Amino acid sequence: MDNSSVWAAFLILFIIVFIGILFDIVGVAVTSATDTPFHSMAARKVPGAQESIRLLKNAERVSSICNDVIGDICGVVSGSAAAAIAMRVTANVPRTAENLVTLALSALVAGLTVGGKAIGKTIAIGSCTKIVYTVGVILYHCRRPFRPRQKKNHK
Repeated sequence: MDNSSVWAAFLILFIIVFIGILFDIVGVAVTSATDTPFHSMAARKVPGAQESIRLLKNAERVSSICNDVIGDICGVVSGSAAAAIAMRVTANVPRTAENLVTLALSALVAGLTVGGKAIGKTIAIGSCTKIVYTVGVILYHCRRPFRPRQKKNHK
């Protein structure tokens, strides 16, 4: 944050808050989805279906990591980033204005985080199958380069 402009620091701050909200959505979606549609997709060998089933079988761990670990880390880092931005913005202002800027920035970050997570939970519960499948496809493509290639049978 020290080497970037105030606008770049705000952008980084919003990205951190967004990552926290995004992982919270994934954690809630995994806990509220059922595995029935994914078994059907896996039987048809749809890419990402097996990964989605694996996510759902480990829903407690996935939810704990997404909601608690990553969510808490993003919360702490966004609070620290907001404090760093407030220090830069208030470097040359009177003490009373410094307190107002710090308070406003803290309220903005807290409001975005809490409001974003509340809206995200509603979205996650309503679209849990689609979200879990999207994460499954992402995991499928991330693991794809590390899978052994299938040999084709030439007759």
